[in-house]
Amino acid sequence: MLMTSTPRADVTQISAATLLLRVDQSGKGDYEKIQDAIDAAPSDNEEVVFILVEPGIYNEKIVVPADKPFITLSGLKPNGTIITGSDSGNIFESATFTVLASDFVGQYLTIQNTYGLGAKAVALRVSGDRATFFGCRILSYQDTLLDDTGRHYYSNCYIEGAMDFIFENAASLFERCHLHTLSKGDTSITAQRRESPLKETGFTFLGCKITQVRTAVLGRPWAHILESFLP
Repeated sequence: MLMTSTPRADVTQISAATLLLRVDQSGKGDYEKIQDAIDAAPSDNEEVVFILVEPGIYNEKIVVPADKPFITLSGLKPNGTIITGSDSGNIFESATFTVLASDFVGQYLTIQNTYGLGAKAVALRVSGDRATFFGCRILSYQDTLLDDTGRHYYSNCYIEGAMDFIFENAASLFERCHLHTLSKGDTSITAQRRESPLKETGFTFLGCKITQVRTAVLGRPWAHILESFLP
């Protein structure tokens, strides 16, 4: 991964939060499950709710509802806080982690779908506006990141899959991310579903690293227009 040091939660972010919630599987926090902490955030909130997730493997199917904006969900280190699932099939329903709210921040987390070969299995679906991910690991095999709609920013993330593992129709910037394809044949990393040149959507990759088992192209058009950039 493109990290000069192991990322950790920023204490200044925690102290600036209006509401701080702590998730700990051992029972020493406010909640033992991540979804319970998200559900506890006020609806139509206008201030930051910071949810600190202690290290552990959280086998949960998580949804951040549209009426829960301004949530920051943070682990301490990406290898330590792991959110995992194994659903497959419908891309909108199989996601381990779904963000429908605006102004969501995820940081220092591993979000994975372990289903593997044979079906579409989304790890992360992002359908809210102004979503940001820092130092996260996003892992699956096919259709890893459903970058659905809205404006999104991914910084210093590791994203892994085999085919079209970043896809859909958001307007997203990927900065200093590591994209790794598991495919043993020729494949594409992204599939953008922009249907008109008038739409301001597309994927931009800035200072990213691409590694692969064999050969991969950066992107293919899912619809008629492809918009992916790698400065």
